[in-house]
Amino acid sequence: MARFTGIYNADGTLLGEIAYVAKKIAGRGSCALCDITHGWTGRKKTFDSTCNAAGIEWELLHRDEATPEQLAVAGTLPAVIAERNGTWELVLGPSDLDACDGDPAALVARLFG
Repeated sequence: MARFTGIYNADGTLLGEIAYVAKKIAGRGSCALCDITHGWTGRKKTFDSTCNAAGIEWELLHRDEATPEQLAVAGTLPAVIAERNGTWELVLGPSDLDACDGDPAALVARLFG
């Protein structure tokens, strides 16, 4: 089973969530990873089912929940990173996630493509 860590370009606090939603509604910001994993009513069932079918386990973190080491490897957020042989490495960056256009299947294809 493959294991990845996704880091959202948003904070996990209540204020962070409110600020993110306000920016998204105003068209002043978004997070491509959020668009892949969540819709307006919560976590996408298609995200979970697609990843389960592909044998992917996720740790999904807000930027304020990630470690300094994870953030350093991720660089510009959002990002997908993986720990291999005790070292974090960047797997997908913002442009890769943007190209998925909110589609969990496109994310899986990029991870294994």
